[in-house]
Amino acid sequence: MDRQKRIVAIHDISCFGRCSLTVALPVISAAGIETSIIPTAILSTHTGGFTGYTYRDLTDDILPIIKHWQSLNLKFDAVYTGFLGSFEQIDIISQVFDMLKTKVIVDPVMADHGELYKIFPDNFPEGMKKLCQKADIIVPNMTEAALLVDESYNPGPYNPKYIEKMLKKLSAFSNQVVLTGVFFDEEKLGAAAYDKTADKISYAFSKKINGFYHGTGDVFGSALTAAIVNQEPLDRAVEIAVKFTASSIQRSFEAKSDVRFGVNFEAGLQDLLKL
Repeated sequence: MDRQKRIVAIHDISCFGRCSLTVALPVISAAGIETSIIPTAILSTHTGGFTGYTYRDLTDDILPIIKHWQSLNLKFDAVYTGFLGSFEQIDIISQVFDMLKTKVIVDPVMADHGELYKIFPDNFPEGMKKLCQKADIIVPNMTEAALLVDESYNPGPYNPKYIEKMLKKLSAFSNQVVLTGVFFDEEKLGAAAYDKTADKISYAFSKKINGFYHGTGDVFGSALTAAIVNQEPLDRAVEIAVKFTASSIQRSFEAKSDVRFGVNFEAGLQDLLKL
C-alpha cells in the first residue's frame, strides 16, 4: 500500500453550522487523507445569519503547535488555509508556510456578493495578496478575485473572455488558479481553472440552484484539496469539487434545510470517493 497522504488544514472551528474545519476535516479524511488541523479560533456558531455567538481567538497557539510538530519531524503533503481573522494571523500563517515547506493551497476567504466581510478593514485584501503570493494554488470567488487584482466587482453573467482575463491576472499570485462562482447564463454555475505552466484553462459547471447556502465554499475547497492531494490533475479536481458541492446543495434544497446550517455534504461522502 502507498504511503498515506497527510495534510494540515488551517481554519477556524464553528461548533455548529457546517463550515471551515467542521467541513474540511471530514471531507478530506473521507478521501483517505490523514488530516491534521490548526484551529485559528473557536466559535459557538459561524457568523452568517447567527447572532450572540461566542468567539475565542487562538492566534497565540498557532506557532507553538507548528514548533512542536517540527520537533517530531512531521511532514505534510499540503497545507490548506481558509478564513483568517486578522493581519496578525496572515503574518503567522505566512511563517507557517516557510516552516512546513510543502504545497500550499489558499482560499482567500474575505468577501462575497461584491462586498468585503464587515469584520475586515478596507485594507485587509492587501494582507491577503501577500499570503496568496506564497501559494501554489489559490481558490478565490469572484468578489475576492476582484479585490486581489484591484478591479471593480462584476456581478455577472460573465463571458469566457472576461474569465480568461481574470484567471491570467490572478496567476500573478500562483501557478494554478481556481475561480469559483463562474456562470455564463442563469442555468449553470461552476468554476474555472488556469494552469499557468501548461497555459491551460478549463471549466466545470452544474445546474444552478436558487438560494444562498453557508459553507459551500468550504465544501468546494475541501473537495478540491482532497482531489489535488490524491494527485488528480487540476481540471479533474475542479470537476470533482463542483459535482460534490452541487450535490450537497441539491440535497439540502430538496430537504428545505435552514440555509444557515450549511449543506448536507455528509450523505454524499461515499459519492466523493467514487468521483
